[in-house]
Amino acid sequence: MEVFAAVGFGLVVLVVLFVYTMLAIRIVRPYEKGIVERFGKYQKTLDSGLHFIIPLVDRMTKVDMRENVVDVPPQEVITKDNVVVTVDAVVYYEATDPVKLMYNVANFYMAATKLAQTNLRNVIGEMQLDESLTSRETINAALRQILDDATDKWGVRVVRVELQRIEPPVDVTEAMHRQMKAERTRRALILEADGDKQAAITRAEGSKQANILEAEGEAQAIKEVAEAEKFKYHTVAEGEALAIKYVFAAIHEGSPTNDLIAIRYLEALKAIANGEANKVFLPMEVTGIMGSIGGIAELFAKEKTAE
Repeated sequence: MEVFAAVGFGLVVLVVLFVYTMLAIRIVRPYEKGIVERFGKYQKTLDSGLHFIIPLVDRMTKVDMRENVVDVPPQEVITKDNVVVTVDAVVYYEATDPVKLMYNVANFYMAATKLAQTNLRNVIGEMQLDESLTSRETINAALRQILDDATDKWGVRVVRVELQRIEPPVDVTEAMHRQMKAERTRRALILEADGDKQAAITRAEGSKQANILEAEGEAQAIKEVAEAEKFKYHTVAEGEALAIKYVFAAIHEGSPTNDLIAIRYLEALKAIANGEANKVFLPMEVTGIMGSIGGIAELFAKEKTAE
């Protein structure tokens, strides 16, 4: 009986030691910090790894040091021009001091949500509707700076803030759509008018250039024709002058008599008289020619007497 009692006592001691050891062992993961309290008072901060605490005396609470997100629920915000818009956002944060995060704020998620909602109303309330719709980056930066300053005493750093949506009322949205459509129509008409204007200018420039080229071509053609006619007349004149020169030389070489000249003169007068002219002008030096004609008459008379 004593043996069984000793064995049982030993088993009890082993179980107690095992349970005590298990309660004393604490494992902290790489993304966590361990806050150790002894009799309700802060004792130390444990890094990642295997640690031992005194059971029933020490108590360890783990703090997640990873980046987390706070989803800010949708809320209605009044802009500076009295338009009600629905806004929601998300806030990304990471813990920098686990002790402050543990002791300086009871419920960080709730506190961050309310803080983000309040400051979101303040930031957007200072903007016009159009400005708030086109200034997401400005709103994000302003809200992040405000939240980061406010949460610094909580041992948290706000990494970034992102607006998920900014929705105006339905009637305002429809009016904005009509305005956008009218603006796009106006731009299309302006672009079309500019295109027509540019096309007309281009056509006018082309027509002008064509007329200039055509005029230059005609001028060049006229110049070439004139040059050709000039050359032709010059050549004809040279030919006639040369022919007259040859004829004149041949006449002198043939030693024509006055009788021959008189006969040719009469033939010329006959040709002139047969023309359509009503008047015939004779040269003033006609006495010498008449003498030649008289000589021809005497010649014919002598030939008749001889017969």
